[in-house]
Amino acid sequence: MAVRRAVHFGFRRARARVLCAALALSGGSWLAFGQAANPSSATNPFWGSVTLHPATDETQQLSLDEAVRRGFENNLGLREAESGETLVKGEKNEALQEFLPTISVSGGTGVFQHNLAALGFGPGVIGKFGAFFPGGIVPAGLSEITKDDLTQGQINYSQTLFSGPVIAGWRAAGAAERAAHFAKMSARGEVVQQVAGAYLHAIAAASEVDQANALEQADRVLFDQAHAAHEAGTAANLDELRARVQLQAQQQAVIAAQNALDKDLILLKREIGVDPGQKIVLTDAAPYSDLAAQTPEEVRAVAYKNRQDYQNLQNQLVEVKAIHAVYRSQRLPVLKFDGFWGVDKVNGTPSHGVFGAVGSLSFPIFSEAKLRGDEETAAAQLSAVDSQLEDLRGHIDQQVRSALLDVDASGKLIEVARSNVELATRALSDETDRVNAGVDDNLPLVDAQATLASAQSNLIESLYQFNLSKLALARAAGILEQQYRVYLGR
Repeated sequence: MAVRRAVHFGFRRARARVLCAALALSGGSWLAFGQAANPSSATNPFWGSVTLHPATDETQQLSLDEAVRRGFENNLGLREAESGETLVKGEKNEALQEFLPTISVSGGTGVFQHNLAALGFGPGVIGKFGAFFPGGIVPAGLSEITKDDLTQGQINYSQTLFSGPVIAGWRAAGAAERAAHFAKMSARGEVVQQVAGAYLHAIAAASEVDQANALEQADRVLFDQAHAAHEAGTAANLDELRARVQLQAQQQAVIAAQNALDKDLILLKREIGVDPGQKIVLTDAAPYSDLAAQTPEEVRAVAYKNRQDYQNLQNQLVEVKAIHAVYRSQRLPVLKFDGFWGVDKVNGTPSHGVFGAVGSLSFPIFSEAKLRGDEETAAAQLSAVDSQLEDLRGHIDQQVRSALLDVDASGKLIEVARSNVELATRALSDETDRVNAGVDDNLPLVDAQATLASAQSNLIESLYQFNLSKLALARAAGILEQQYRVYLGR
């Protein structure tokens, strides 16, 4: 039983390892978040949630912290991880029973009829007991069919006093429970990254909408001016046509930006358990703050201490070592004790106590081939997990260094994007003055507007990528849940 239970925990460990690997791979999912055509919880449970309340008519205010809190409560991926941890805890309690005594109480009463001849007490056998009867003669007409009323009560006790597989199985169960806990904590970090990424993407989409509306208003003013100038005969019809085309193109941009924002809000609501039809307003603006310089060695040291997937795999290694010990300890003897105590009462006679006490010592013989095979299998699993742990150390170093490079590069991109916005704004202002002065037609003005719109979009995207890169760095260090506010400058 102990061996089977320990092997069962080995399968649980394998499932936990698969979950851990999935979480590690999904750490870069934010890079493609905005490009996913239709993210589905069928492919990634962290894109789904449990919706607890129907939509209402009022508009809900939603901050980033509130979105993360709702994600912790309702996100499907986290709920699955929490269910996995609960399952392992239940299996650990089952393993605990191997150490505890098993006590059962039974009792009953009944009427029984016995055929003495069928039990081997025929007339010839009974005649041999004549000396025990008065006068030395068996009474005539002694019936071979007897009846009795039997009342019984009994307490049974059984306990394993020593078993190597039981002890090793218990250690494997404890390691599996700790691994499941860190898998859950890793899932919480994934929720923060997914929800915060979706929230920031929605903020960026809202900024695109605001920018598109502002440009539409500017284009409408220019069109009105071009139309008035054409009506007055001071501008060619071509100028009015250009202004109309620019206005309608910007109106298309407004529609596209609003549609993108609406879809981003639906994705955000799906991740945090808000009804997709519920109206929400994001209350937090796009955060921006510089991040203190950190070296790869500093972040890596923090990651080795706080990364849940790293701690998960370390406990999986302990678990596999315990399973290996289970197979090795099958050669040890097993000491058990079984006993019972009870009372019997037959045909109204006074009750009488009965008991039994049995100790047993068992050990395997002629099973060496199977034992060696089991041990070699466990040793292979141990070697595989140990290799994975060593590989994860290198993977953490790679993630840390890549995240630091992304933070540095995206921070520089923001500086360039801001400079481009300033230059494009000045160019548009100068070109507007030239058009108003009659020096140029409105073609250079349209080009300047497009340049400014592109520069503003690049700035919004750069700010979004900078915040995501900081979240990725906090995730690589294993402190995203605790310090995402600090890394976002909130």
